[in-house]
Amino acid sequence: MRIATRKILCAALLIVPFFVGISTVQADIYRYVDANGVMHFTDTPTGGQWNLYLKETPPAGSSVNSYLDLIRRHASSYSLEEALVKAVIKVESDYQPRIVSRKGAQGLMQLVPETAKLLKVDNPFDPSQNIRGGSEYLRRMLDLFNNDLELALAAYNSGPTTVRQYGGIPPYEETRNYVERVMYYLDYYRQAGDSLL
Repeated sequence: MRIATRKILCAALLIVPFFVGISTVQADIYRYVDANGVMHFTDTPTGGQWNLYLKETPPAGSSVNSYLDLIRRHASSYSLEEALVKAVIKVESDYQPRIVSRKGAQGLMQLVPETAKLLKVDNPFDPSQNIRGGSEYLRRMLDLFNNDLELALAAYNSGPTTVRQYGGIPPYEETRNYVERVMYYLDYYRQAGDSLL
C-alpha cells in the first residue's frame, strides 16, 4: 500500500506544475552523432563532441527563435547554402554575437562599420541584422567573382580590391587560413545538417 501511495504522490508532483501554470525551464539543446550514426541530444553537454542544435527560445515578444531560423531565412533570401552561412559565422565569431575584432569588425558575421553602413545594418550586434547583412555581402562577393567560392571568401576576409589586385587569393596567411577554415566547416555543416556549432 505504501509503495502505491508513493507512486501516486510522485506522479502528482510531476503533473501538478502543468495545471497550476508553472512553466518548464528552457535550455539550449545540443546534439552529436556517434560512430554508429545514432543521434544523441542533451541540454547539458559533457564534452567537445556536442554541437549546438537549437538555441533556447528567447523571451516572449521576440521574433527570433534561433540562429538556425535566421540563417535559414537569410540564406534563402540571398540564394546561399545554409552550411556556407553557418561556416562563415563559425570562423568569423564562433557564434558570439557581441564580439568585436581588433580591426573593428562586429557581430556574428564580423561586419566592419563601413560595410555594415553600406548594407543598411543599423545594429551589427543584432543577430538578425548581422546575419542578413553578412549574407547579402557574401552573395555580392559570390556574384562579383563568378561564384568562385574561394575567391568570394577571400574577398569577404580581405576585401574585393585585394583579391582583384592579386588576381586570386592574396598571399596573406590570415586570408589563406580563413578560406581553408571556412571550407573545412562548410564540409562539416553539409554533413551535420541542422547543427550550428
